[in-house]
Amino acid sequence: MRRLLFLPLLMLLAAIIVSCEEEKHTYVGNVKNPEKTPTMVTENVATFISDSGYTRYHIEAPVWNMYEDAKEPHWTFPRGLALEQYDLQLRPAATMACDSAIFWSQKRLWRLDGNVVMVNVQKDTFVTQQLFWDQTANKLYSDSFMHIVKNRHVIEGYGFVSNQEMTRYTVHRPNAIIPIDGENAPGSRKPASADSSVAPVNPAARPSAPERASRRGNSSFIRPVSADSASH
Repeated sequence: MRRLLFLPLLMLLAAIIVSCEEEKHTYVGNVKNPEKTPTMVTENVATFISDSGYTRYHIEAPVWNMYEDAKEPHWTFPRGLALEQYDLQLRPAATMACDSAIFWSQKRLWRLDGNVVMVNVQKDTFVTQQLFWDQTANKLYSDSFMHIVKNRHVIEGYGFVSNQEMTRYTVHRPNAIIPIDGENAPGSRKPASADSSVAPVNPAARPSAPERASRRGNSSFIRPVSADSASH
């Protein structure tokens, strides 16, 4: 428990929202194998987390394990995670959800695994199987297959890098860009307004890995694509 006073990221647990079930904490003292035994386990987590004095995240997870005495301190979320980011004005900036996650606290590095779904403030949706989030460098990146649904295009490829709000990004090895025609076409949406917010991601409603559009035909093979170039 002593390690909880020195949480990384300058994060402080600012408030706890109790969900349908009461949040439960389990502390483990005198851990013999700190690499495999967590120092604290929390169930039914729903909490805000602050960074540098600002509330920046809201996390919901069935289980949160903290390995603060491990050689490389880390947190695990073995049963999934839903996270909402806020800007400095407490406006929603992005949402993320996944089947499992790990956070290395000293490196300030996240790894999200399994049906990773992200939505930015423009309502662009990003779906992949693995994603890394480097909070020190303020960037997201992945070598896994990436499926991006924008207002007028679907983009697919490998080698993704982005700012952490997912508003400036590049797909280095794109397979295809597929235009979306018509307001009622699958996946089409009206352009988001400048003050639009991000709808929270429900982990149970996350889509599974999409069928690759490059296998369906009607695709354009292209050079590395960024968010700006794909919007035209």
